[in-house]
Amino acid sequence: MAKVIQPPPKFTHPEWRVSNQSKYANAEAERIAAERLIAESDRLVDETGRTTVRTQTDVNKKFDQRLTDIKYWNSEVDDKLDDIKKEIDALVTFKSRIEKAIEGCKEPLYISQQCLLNRQKRRSIDLVHDDPEKELLKEVETIQGALALLERSREQAVEQLRLNRKAKYDLECDLKDKASAIKIDNHNAELRNNSSDITFKTEAVKIQADSSTPDQWEDFSNHNILNAEKQCQNSQALRSVVDGILQATCNDMAHQRDAVNLAMTLRIAETRDTKEKLEDHLNKVLKQIQEMEDNIDNLEKAILAKEAPLQVSQTRLDNRASRPNIELCRDPVQYRLVEEVNEIEDSIRKLQVRHQQSVASLKALIRQKLDLEEDIDVKSNTLFIDETECMGMRKSINIQSY
Repeated sequence: MAKVIQPPPKFTHPEWRVSNQSKYANAEAERIAAERLIAESDRLVDETGRTTVRTQTDVNKKFDQRLTDIKYWNSEVDDKLDDIKKEIDALVTFKSRIEKAIEGCKEPLYISQQCLLNRQKRRSIDLVHDDPEKELLKEVETIQGALALLERSREQAVEQLRLNRKAKYDLECDLKDKASAIKIDNHNAELRNNSSDITFKTEAVKIQADSSTPDQWEDFSNHNILNAEKQCQNSQALRSVVDGILQATCNDMAHQRDAVNLAMTLRIAETRDTKEKLEDHLNKVLKQIQEMEDNIDNLEKAILAKEAPLQVSQTRLDNRASRPNIELCRDPVQYRLVEEVNEIEDSIRKLQVRHQQSVASLKALIRQKLDLEEDIDVKSNTLFIDETECMGMRKSINIQSY
């Protein structure tokens, strides 16, 4: 038996009308909503377009502002960098002057010490703590003091140079960073919506945690500039002090050199005068020795000359002693012969005493001659040391301002 297919249900006319009206109303509502959405979208597009343009314009202005700020501080840092470079060059020059001054002190110090050593070779009584030695010791002390002062100044200059170069390095790093920032922001300021090298960088949309604030950024450069200014001022003050030290040490050393030279000159003149007086006295002693030797010769001849008369007298007396008997008379001849013998013997004794005195005097004169010759040799040695060795070296002392 065949299956009966049921026809679809039929709607009523009112249902059909309601359905149509419902669809019409829904379509109209959707159309109105769509129109409103389109209008709102147009307004939103227009508004966001204007906002984007306005924001981009504001960003461009801020880029210009930022570039102006960076260029300002870049100029300030660059100017201060020029100042610190000039100050470094000036301080390097002063350091070189100090080192030359230190080097220039070495020869005068060596000469002063060598003069003191040379003067230790003076002999006998001339090995005296005189004015030249006092002035030489003072000169050594002066030069050593100057060297110590110059060494301290050199150390201060080295340290100040280190601080200057540190300030210069900080400025150079700051300047390098600012040059990079100017390059980057110049490029960013020139970017447009139609630029070829723009792309999405969603990972860049953030504020870096390690970034600085504008105040910190400004304070950083300002600190570098203030530090450079401080180091420049310190360096200039040090150069002023060093200049005074160089002049003072030069003046002190020159003054002491002149004092030593004057003391040496006076001492040489005194030694030479003493030596000349000793030589003059030696000549007198030598003459006296010759006269004394002649006197001794004369005395010896006089003593020898008394021998014959004494022999005659004694022979006569001896011959008369053989007179016979009553002829052995104490006559005037006998008395006079005895007196003659006594007189001659007394004369011989006196001559012998005078001879002994003359020999003793000759020995004393010879000792004095030897003493004078030794003292003259001592003075000659002293003159050679002071005049030839010491003053010869001291002529090469050149004290100059560096």
